[in-house]
Amino acid sequence: MKKTLSMLSVALGVLFSGVSPAAARPANPELSGGISLSGAWALYPMAVRWAEEFQKLHPKVRIDVQAGGAGKGIADVLAGMVDIGMVSRDVYPAEIAKGALPLAVTKDAVLPTVSAKNPFLREIRKRGIKRDEFLRLWITRDLKTWEELFGKKGKAGIHVYTRADACGAAETWAAYLGKRQEDLAGVGVYGDPGLADAVRRDALGIGYNNVNFAYDAQTKKPIDGIQIVPIDLDGNGVLDPAEDVYRTRDEITRAIAEDVYPSPPARELYFVIKGVPKNQILVEFLRWTLTEGQKYVPETGYINLSQGKLAEGLAKIGAGR
Repeated sequence: MKKTLSMLSVALGVLFSGVSPAAARPANPELSGGISLSGAWALYPMAVRWAEEFQKLHPKVRIDVQAGGAGKGIADVLAGMVDIGMVSRDVYPAEIAKGALPLAVTKDAVLPTVSAKNPFLREIRKRGIKRDEFLRLWITRDLKTWEELFGKKGKAGIHVYTRADACGAAETWAAYLGKRQEDLAGVGVYGDPGLADAVRRDALGIGYNNVNFAYDAQTKKPIDGIQIVPIDLDGNGVLDPAEDVYRTRDEITRAIAEDVYPSPPARELYFVIKGVPKNQILVEFLRWTLTEGQKYVPETGYINLSQGKLAEGLAKIGAGR
């Protein structure tokens, strides 16, 4: 009898409060399930951070993030193997025709790198390297020695490295030189970490890396054994103070945000999905990434996009503000 009265009291309480039992249930039940991402090394650290923070808010959600290059990311998402492809280059019209829906989520850049053991490091820091000299290194291959680069005679050969995997970093670096990834010469190395390691080990080597594989996440200085090659932006043969923006990760990200560092090799980074999403977890993760999740962008070493650009992404997934 007491149990019956208790249930009646609850029902009456709900009724007279003006709230129906159905309306009393949470409007948005707790998310449960999983989604997966694969692709660009450039986006990997940011995606991992977003996944960690989102899972703190939704403990029953599992997010799997795998790196492997932008080419893998776009192929995986179009094949339905993952929910999100991480892509660090423009999405091609042929990929859009297959259903690729790109959402710009943040921005970074590709940086030329050399070993900290490079015997010409002082000269490199003093004058930087011009765009046409990079062109001669990776495209025409007629600049053979470090001494020649600095107008001297000698036999210290320049060992050029590039990416072996289909990736946004190589495509972006090639675009800076007016070419495509397949036009880049050099010893091919898989992945951002692999390319950084190859250059670090070779005192005469030169390569390129995404910002967050060129700088240490803790110290915000270039990773041990690597130095960033300054770009002589105006080609005057001297690294002017305004061009010297590489000492810390904060300096280079500020230069990218202020368009001091050119685009390319600065570029937008994308989450690519296949068609308008219907999976509730996917929709909520994308919405959160483009809104609340943006607060983690600067501290992770990336650059925030404009509110207008983020709003475009929200509209694409039907989650406008």
